[in-house]
Amino acid sequence: MKSILIIGLGRFGRHMARKFTEQGHSVLAIERNSETADSCIEIVKDIQIGDARSELFIDSLGVSNFDLCVVAIGDDFLTSLEITVLLKDYGARYIVARATRDVYRNLLLRNGADYVVYAEREIAERLAIRFGSRNIYDYVRLGPDFEIFEISAPSAWIGHSILDKQVRRRHNVTILAVKDSRTGQISASPAPDYVFNRDDWLIVLGTASDVEKLR
Repeated sequence: MKSILIIGLGRFGRHMARKFTEQGHSVLAIERNSETADSCIEIVKDIQIGDARSELFIDSLGVSNFDLCVVAIGDDFLTSLEITVLLKDYGARYIVARATRDVYRNLLLRNGADYVVYAEREIAERLAIRFGSRNIYDYVRLGPDFEIFEISAPSAWIGHSILDKQVRRRHNVTILAVKDSRTGQISASPAPDYVFNRDDWLIVLGTASDVEKLR
């Protein structure tokens, strides 16, 4: 279990608080607006009303005791930057901040943030790839080069094994798991003698260009 501090209970902060709580982590949320805090009491039990721009308030939280601090304020960049700097000054171990522009991301990283998320941008890109591409059901970007895709099994592979098709050598992708599209059952790290079925969805690791060639 991790101890997590979330500053800001807008939509982004609220979703993170809910998910962290579901995972069994200890979550403390900070919110300036008492009405917003009251509306989130069913999501996260431990909420403090306060202004995270105040050094006295940040000092009182003991931010160095948290495994993760999340600055979930994205609409007011100056406030987000000010809070990020204060968290770092008071010993925060790891800071995740939210940004809406590249220039904001760069400034946050230079001033204390360890990771910056583009909430709307990342969701938009993920949905665009999912709904704008043929036979892609989901994808996760791991960095500038590699991504994880969930794709349907190529028709030429049906009835053949992973070894028969020499997937990694010929296609430069790694099959992480196979998912039965009818039942949702997932088989992780399939053996080389696994034979592809028509109902298979493959979870593969590779570059976007290599995966595109499969489709």
